[in-house]
Amino acid sequence: MSSVLADVTGLIDEARDVYAGDGIAEAALDGYSRRLREPLRLAVAGMVKAGKSTVLNALIGEKIAPTDAGECTRTVTWYRFGRSATITAHLHGGAEVRLPVTRSDGALVLDLGSRTADDVAWIDVVWPSESLRSTVLIDTPGIASTSQDVSERSMRFLLPTRSPSEADAILYLLRHIHASDVRFLEGFRDTAAGASQTVNAVALLSRADEIGSGRIDSLLSAARIAERYRHDGELRALALECIPVAGLLAEGARTLREKEFGAFRELAALDRSVRDRLLVSVDRFTRPTDDTALSVATRRELLSRFGIFGVRLGAALVRGGARTSSQLSERMTAQSGLIDVQRFVADQFRSRGSSLKARSVLVGLSMLVEDRPAREASRIRAGMERVVANSHDLRELALLAELRTSEPVVAAEDAVDAERIVGGSGTSALARLGLRDGADDEAIRDRVQGLLAHWHRMAESPIADRATGDVCRVVIRSVEGIASELAVAGGGHRSGAPDVVLARRPA
Repeated sequence: MSSVLADVTGLIDEARDVYAGDGIAEAALDGYSRRLREPLRLAVAGMVKAGKSTVLNALIGEKIAPTDAGECTRTVTWYRFGRSATITAHLHGGAEVRLPVTRSDGALVLDLGSRTADDVAWIDVVWPSESLRSTVLIDTPGIASTSQDVSERSMRFLLPTRSPSEADAILYLLRHIHASDVRFLEGFRDTAAGASQTVNAVALLSRADEIGSGRIDSLLSAARIAERYRHDGELRALALECIPVAGLLAEGARTLREKEFGAFRELAALDRSVRDRLLVSVDRFTRPTDDTALSVATRRELLSRFGIFGVRLGAALVRGGARTSSQLSERMTAQSGLIDVQRFVADQFRSRGSSLKARSVLVGLSMLVEDRPAREASRIRAGMERVVANSHDLRELALLAELRTSEPVVAAEDAVDAERIVGGSGTSALARLGLRDGADDEAIRDRVQGLLAHWHRMAESPIADRATGDVCRVVIRSVEGIASELAVAGGGHRSGAPDVVLARRPA
């Protein structure tokens, strides 16, 4: 257990003493304790038809989240790791109902029977997928739905008014920046860890393959749009990154069947003019024709699984050398943008999992103390202040949020450097330093010394105000931590690394 989790766990134990006999408080504390022990909770959210379930299926690597418009897509559904598969519907009022585990054509079927989404608080799917060992994934109903009840389920779950959000971080799917997207992300930012206290969301430009009408260069067009959104002042304050992803392609690629690979080989083997004529449009591809031996039913199934962009890409990749279904799956996945999403989640969310969970629980404790005053509640408040003061990771998150959401107190160039150093562009040591992988000892030493000298000068300047000094201290501590990490990476000090680089200054 990380030090910050250990500190927060101890704080919960103190709170149990303070609230002994208060059933409501004890239940809340039990929930916070479980949350600290669980993997990171990552919610997938977005407007209706944004492609949430296909992205979730792609992340899991199996088609288990429903993608139709059935009752189960109108409920909050948790997907967590377990050695055997179980599905449990948690009803309003506290009752639990075990649902059957059945599959149809490879896809998991979530069947509520005679019940409707209005009867169900949430569904818990326990599934033996390695992808779920390190992350609990949560599928949420679409916001801005024509059904107000459906939208409110997501809002109540992700944006509660008097408790921390159930999600530690969020993948928010958008097709363009809509006012509803902005309102939701603002609410999540302010609810997830107190007003403007952390940035724990990433925006996914979803259904990216449709941006260019399914052309083979569609993802290039999507990447240009994502880059523009990335620098949009409104979105930049609400999400750490904007990543284009073709969810349907990613889902199809991760669950590619051998018979589908055979169909792609059939298309790839056609004469180019015949293939181009067949793939010119969805309508042309699904017409009866003698141009291909593939039946209309087979072609329709390919479209439903991969979209017209995926069909075109699959045939092109087979012609380009994908000789097995595994090779085709890997190459289609790489083209879909899914790997960029997975890399971001690992680098920005899972690497910070302890801090994100700790902050969520601290917010909950703060609300508990406020809502349920107790004689010795001051012990808990003092403990929370102590945890934040002693946790540099939490202060990094707070500074990152401050740099993203308010006018920086340091010069623009320094603000960019500070954001990178505290992990805004990646949490690896070299990414924080702004160096490429494989940078040599001398380059690392020069960069560390230069950064420390620069930020110490700023902190010690007679014109530096308190806010500037606070920023400088966090950045200096981060640089010193990076230097220490790199010094021990090879089992000892890097040759020539001076002591001043490794010495830690008081926080």
